[in-house]
Amino acid sequence: MEVLGGEHLHSLPADEVLELLGTDPEAGLDILELETRQARFGPNLIPAARGHGPLLRFLLQFHTPLVYILLAAAAITAVLHEWVDSGVIFGVVLVNAVIGFLQESSAAKALAALAQTTLTEASVFRSGEMRRISSTELVPGDIVLLQSGDKVPADLRLFRCRDLQVDESALTGESVAVNKHVDVVAADAPLAERRNLAFTSTLVTFGQARGVVFATGANTEVGHISKLISTADVLETPLTRKIAKFSRLLLVVILGLAGITFLVGWIRGQPAFEMFMAAVALAVGAIPEGLPAAVTITLSIGVARMARRRAIIRKLPAVETLGSTTIVCSDKTGTLTVNQMTVSEIAAGGTRYEVSGSGYGPDGEIGATSEHGPPLVENTAASECLLAGLLCNDSAVVEKAGRWEVQGDPTEGALIASAAKAGFGHKTWMTRRRRIDVIPFESQYQYMASLHEGESTPQKRLYVKGAAEAVLSKSLTMLDAQGQRLPLDAAVVQRQLESMAAKGLRVLVLASADLPGDTRSINHADVRELTFLGLQGMIDPPRPEAIRAVEACQSAGIHVKMITGDHALTAQAIARQIGVNGRGDDATRSEGPLVLTGRELAELSDAELIGTADQVGVFARVTPEQKLRLVRALQAGGQIVAMTGDGVNDAPALKQADIGVAMGVTGTEVAKEAADMVLTDDNFATIEAAVEEGRGVFDNLTKFIVWTLPTNMGEGLVILAAIFTGATLPILPVQILWINMTTAVLLGLMLAFEPKETDIMQRPPRDPGAPILTGVLIGRILLVSLIMLAGAFGSFDWALGKGAEWGLDKAASDAHARTVAVNVFVMVEVFYLFNCRSLTKSMFQLGVFSNLWVWAGAGSMVTLQLLFTYSPFMNRFFHSEPIGWDAWWRILLTALMTYLIVGLEKWIRRKWAFRYPGIRVKHGA
Repeated sequence: MEVLGGEHLHSLPADEVLELLGTDPEAGLDILELETRQARFGPNLIPAARGHGPLLRFLLQFHTPLVYILLAAAAITAVLHEWVDSGVIFGVVLVNAVIGFLQESSAAKALAALAQTTLTEASVFRSGEMRRISSTELVPGDIVLLQSGDKVPADLRLFRCRDLQVDESALTGESVAVNKHVDVVAADAPLAERRNLAFTSTLVTFGQARGVVFATGANTEVGHISKLISTADVLETPLTRKIAKFSRLLLVVILGLAGITFLVGWIRGQPAFEMFMAAVALAVGAIPEGLPAAVTITLSIGVARMARRRAIIRKLPAVETLGSTTIVCSDKTGTLTVNQMTVSEIAAGGTRYEVSGSGYGPDGEIGATSEHGPPLVENTAASECLLAGLLCNDSAVVEKAGRWEVQGDPTEGALIASAAKAGFGHKTWMTRRRRIDVIPFESQYQYMASLHEGESTPQKRLYVKGAAEAVLSKSLTMLDAQGQRLPLDAAVVQRQLESMAAKGLRVLVLASADLPGDTRSINHADVRELTFLGLQGMIDPPRPEAIRAVEACQSAGIHVKMITGDHALTAQAIARQIGVNGRGDDATRSEGPLVLTGRELAELSDAELIGTADQVGVFARVTPEQKLRLVRALQAGGQIVAMTGDGVNDAPALKQADIGVAMGVTGTEVAKEAADMVLTDDNFATIEAAVEEGRGVFDNLTKFIVWTLPTNMGEGLVILAAIFTGATLPILPVQILWINMTTAVLLGLMLAFEPKETDIMQRPPRDPGAPILTGVLIGRILLVSLIMLAGAFGSFDWALGKGAEWGLDKAASDAHARTVAVNVFVMVEVFYLFNCRSLTKSMFQLGVFSNLWVWAGAGSMVTLQLLFTYSPFMNRFFHSEPIGWDAWWRILLTALMTYLIVGLEKWIRRKWAFRYPGIRVKHGA
């Protein structure tokens, strides 16, 4: 026996497939053959991918340049027997590693969730007997019976089918259940159009069928998706890329300066050990020990803020990635739409009506599109059209936890909801016009018919709903608004059908007939000489909040693209309503965006796709592999891509994207495990809020870096100045650690709580290739560093002179002068902190007390600094000495001058931008 791939079987007759698989369609496999195949193919399970073990994943948290710098600092301070400082630095590294380890999600979890979705039971024929077995025991060649409510246990080629309908939305993105058949399908048919196949994990909603298993486990379509998840790249986020680049540059600069310091001092004749100590001091001073903690805590605060806005972050850097996003690729079904079929248009009695509301709930109105059209209550044909949809119906709509759900077919649920909006209650009318008999929907006839008691007449009423071709061919008359029967005008009805189809609507034709009062049963022969009542066009409508969210994203410079497995016409209609357009095109909502189908996409080379993907707004009828390819093409074009989705078919693209966003309510577990973020309300609008939070997070991280680097640079410059001038070191390594660690925690981290600035969503997305710091910010860092150098070195030199005047010995004089220098650094940082609350505005524009954490941190830091200066214990530990008011006024004047100079620099830039509006000052300028 040779098992063919699923890409061929749909193009072969069923008898030939059964022969190739070596099985009997009635008896199934015998026991001996079954054992052979079980040994050959193994269990029907998706194998879990091998990932890094817990220990290795924990150790990989230390695999970044910045952490290397910190570990080196911890080792150096340990060599110097500064055990407290060494322990503090190593503790910071360890805490960051633990947090990263706990937040990290492995691909194995996604695959484990995927495997769980496939576990079910199956009715199978073996040795002529039907048995109920675990789906894990199935092998190629098994004959499986499918019935309504079953989850398909393996990939099947159907060979016997009776009105089978299967919900494949999680796999293909199809909005409604698809009708299956046994006929041969074209070899190049896309996955969603292979109607003679049933796929693992999809759900049978109606009918019965028999099929032969042709693929199990990893060879199924769902198994193929699991392989795509395994091969999808786990990308670094923009933040981690920039921090890594920044850290590597910092590492080179620190080591270079430390080496220069040692060489210059040694050449000048200074003792080698003293120069080594000076180099160590410079290295320790230049390392921003608080940066990893600041990144982690700022991201964690972003996580908490997003959770309050119904977005759960599974991976910390995803918070910032949202702020960098340039393109959002959204799945249609259940993400941009409500995933509930809804009647949006009715044509009856010569009038077209629009139906508001979405989903299966009764909220909404039905109004004529023309001011000359009669209201619905005055249009008999329209009322009968709605009643026909309500009564010729086997489904029900129920409310669960405030959400309306359909029990049965989504199309029928839409018909019940449209009738409810006109005041026709389902239970009431099923009682008033009791059903007597029914002809269920069958694919060969393409209609359903039901017989009902007449309400005020002895005649029985036959209602029919179905496809246009089937129902119109049996209709002779049509009902007008006054309830009069007129000859059927097929041309008018055809124009109405074409108008609805052009909008992507799925159209049902409703008709009726009066039968004799003694009729007790009906058959297909009774479905004739019908009276056409009207048309109901339905669609899975867009979420109203999604329309607003897409508009908000686009106003923020973020392009939204729709990627779906649904039909091109339907996808374009939804995209037109939502306002999705391709980048750079002139499409409007009325014209609709450019659409590319999966078949057209397959013909493009990778190079062609990179350019095309940027311009096209809608991708329809695409496979999971093509979704993955699209995301990669956009990334190759330099875009930061966020991908949203809820189905199994979205998982590989969710994992490949810079940030994957899954739906929490309707989303599959596979999608959630592959994603970086989960929306607890399935609301596309939440993404806009998440983008806003992400931009705020990056803003605050940038503010921290702009605040902390002048201290590190200033400390390094002071050490270099001392070496080049042959002076005593103004600050010791232990004092540098005191400055860096205490100010980072009590001052710098307070910027993580800074509220978002009001114009944050009016800015375009950051250039993915741009560095963290712009030229303007680097200039500001240099400016403050030079102020710190001048203030600290000048105050140190002044204090040494004072010590000589007072007759202090060298040790006491040095300690006194160093205390002054340390306080210059700290107080400049305190005042500069208020400058850094905004990179472009004054704190008075933000609100002086809009961030009370900054004030609390500043007060705590001043208190600690007084202890550093005047506490005997701190004096011994940090080699400090009490200082007088003559030193304090110099220190505070230096700090105040720093605040005023930076404020003046920002004011000049704002005024320049206002005076010369053609010259755009970027954020951070």
